[in-house]
Amino acid sequence: MEQNKSYFSEIVDGVKTLATGMKVTLKEYFTPKSTEQYPENRKTTLHVASRHRGRLVFKRNEDGSYKCTACTLCEKACPNGTIKIVAHMDEDPETGKKKRVLDDYQYDLGDCMFCQLCTNACNFDAIEFTNDFENATFERESLVLHLNKEVYEGGSLPNLIDGGAPLTIGKFNTKTK
Repeated sequence: MEQNKSYFSEIVDGVKTLATGMKVTLKEYFTPKSTEQYPENRKTTLHVASRHRGRLVFKRNEDGSYKCTACTLCEKACPNGTIKIVAHMDEDPETGKKKRVLDDYQYDLGDCMFCQLCTNACNFDAIEFTNDFENATFERESLVLHLNKEVYEGGSLPNLIDGGAPLTIGKFNTKTK
């Protein structure tokens, strides 16, 4: 059976706990704060990891054509139906064989979980995630992208695909308050 503490020892324990909390609060109050100046200085100081998953894009060949063969493996691998592929069968004039031709590759950025299952399932290395993270918009409809109809040239930041600004450890573009 537990020992019952006296009324006064409970008050002393409460005051000790309060003093410990106040000590931490006062210490944090007097330490200098720093603020990253975003979005004003994002073009010169913001570093984004190159492996960050920001949005899905088509990989292109040297001639600008996309590598997607409309096999729908990425659509089947997507756990929440973010990708919708519309394709039709067409006869190849060179070989005479039928093959799938991509009509529309619809990617809903607003529903994407960024799990990368689609890129892992793609046997043709046709899609990849870039580290472009600035996708804010006022309408959800503008988050539905048609990847076969757009050519991704990079994000709004210079050298974003390479990580943006160079990473310097221990130095930030900050403003001390």
